[in-house]
Amino acid sequence: MLVKRLRPAPAVVLSDIELVNAYAAGNELAFETLLHRHKRKVWSHIYLMVRDREITEDLFQETFIKVVHHLKAGKYNEEGKFLPWVMRIAHNLVIDHFRRNKKMPVSRSTEEHDVFATIAQSGLNVEQRMVNAQIDDDVRGLIDQLPGEQREVVIMRTYLNMSFKEIAEHTGVSINTALGRMRYALINMRKLIQKHQMQLERA
Repeated sequence: MLVKRLRPAPAVVLSDIELVNAYAAGNELAFETLLHRHKRKVWSHIYLMVRDREITEDLFQETFIKVVHHLKAGKYNEEGKFLPWVMRIAHNLVIDHFRRNKKMPVSRSTEEHDVFATIAQSGLNVEQRMVNAQIDDDVRGLIDQLPGEQREVVIMRTYLNMSFKEIAEHTGVSINTALGRMRYALINMRKLIQKHQMQLERA
């Protein structure tokens, strides 16, 4: 007599939204599944922007702490779009990190030069360095006054030194749109400089 072998039933794979709902209902394992499913993509996304493993780890942890807080507070309403939502949180944290901690990079030999000529030279005295530090603060203040989409492109271009192709890929727009946002940002910053009669000449 032949004995028919029973195949094990296939494991049920829950969708992201099902796991989110399960976690909201108190199932802690549901969040572990979400984390395991997406951690590599989120970690890689952060690392590609910061290029530093220690900073990446910090921002990765901060991203998922923020995710947990939003989920537990019932603030998640991106049904079916869990990963893009997490990526946006990670992306914004990276931008915030560079706004807080990075100095403006070497100025470029393009139309950006007159606005972003902000790199300090070595061998300066204390007073000169203080002047240059104030200019850095003034430039960051100008960036903060830009509309959100323009501000994002400026930060990615100047703080992260990203190409317009990379900016377009990370923000989900065309290269022409990214270029346009940068152009309008420069125009707006020059207007602000003239309006407030700011002097951004370095020591």
